[in-house]
Amino acid sequence: MTFSLELSDDVIEVRNWVHDFAEKVVRPAAAEWDEREETPWPIIQEAAKIGLYSVELFATQAAEPSGLGMLTVFEEMFWGDAGIGLSILGTGLAAASLAATGTPEQLGEWLPQMFGTVAEPLLASFCASEPGAGSDVSAIITRARYDEANDEWIINGTKTWATNGGIANVHIVVASVHPELGSRGQATFIIPPGTKGFSQGQKFKKHGIRASHTAEVVLDDVRIPGRLIIGGREKFEERIAKARAGKSSAGQAAMKTFERTRPTVGAMALGVARAAYEYALEYAQQREQFGRKIGDFQAVGFKLADMKTRIDTSRLLVWRAGWMAHNDKPFTNAEGSMAKLVASETAVYVTDEAIQILGGNGYTRDYPVERMHRDAKIFTIFEGTSEIQRLVMARAITGLPLK
Repeated sequence: MTFSLELSDDVIEVRNWVHDFAEKVVRPAAAEWDEREETPWPIIQEAAKIGLYSVELFATQAAEPSGLGMLTVFEEMFWGDAGIGLSILGTGLAAASLAATGTPEQLGEWLPQMFGTVAEPLLASFCASEPGAGSDVSAIITRARYDEANDEWIINGTKTWATNGGIANVHIVVASVHPELGSRGQATFIIPPGTKGFSQGQKFKKHGIRASHTAEVVLDDVRIPGRLIIGGREKFEERIAKARAGKSSAGQAAMKTFERTRPTVGAMALGVARAAYEYALEYAQQREQFGRKIGDFQAVGFKLADMKTRIDTSRLLVWRAGWMAHNDKPFTNAEGSMAKLVASETAVYVTDEAIQILGGNGYTRDYPVERMHRDAKIFTIFEGTSEIQRLVMARAITGLPLK
């Protein structure tokens, strides 16, 4: 399929549907849930009622031919509010991990349990980061050991910065089985609800995205059935044998898959940036100083021009990377990292400029750009910091092992 900037009628219909929900349900509730710093269950319930929070939506958008469907969903939801948006769509991170390498049996059993039902929506959590292992995934020290006599995995460790951590129904946990192999010795496990030894640690009070629950989770001699290693134990052992023989393995492919999830984060950042720009533009067209609309002053007009340019540039990079990922085009220049880097730094820049255009008003919580500015910063940090994105890109461009 060739790359096109013209969205299909189906993508446009879904985009408009999500935008309508973001405008009428999410935005009016954004300030309240930011202040409460709690998971907005009533909003998640509303999203479930209309099918926006569902296995079906994620499945249909993942299969959408252009690769742009899911990106537009994320952009519109985060245009509404980043904290609430992450509460509604954060389950998708765990679902994507399961869908990437899970067996058909695992998908059939656990995907429905991640989302729950319309009457009782549930959440899922993807747990990778640790107190001593954020960007450096090879430093993960959470350990998983196979107990052959009982056909069980025994897992010990602590995960941090987990979206929905501790309140999710299903947790997906990355652990090291063969530490000597680094990231290639790691596997991903399904932790069912009510598992003994699994608990929530501290809940973090954050600078932004406050409506999204972020916490530590602790695994203390957690025992799960042997079948709950994602992809199955047989395939895992095959991958380990290849790694020990120095051959290319699925572990390396998994790192490439992680790189390909970054356009989605770019779409989140893009939504926040667009929301701040639109608010600042409307304000500049109405606010008067010295007898003129402030947008009539060159200093403000140039800011808006730069904001709009960076937003459109970000969208082009995000869409290109999304199309490439969906159509299995190699990221020879780390296009996924490029999209995430530019979009996330654009969100920080645009929300900062929006505050500047609003002046003192922009610095108060009476105006939404203050919240958007706080929300934007996380995009330069999670799913790989801006520094890590530049490192990945530099390695891809030069072919050299930069450190």
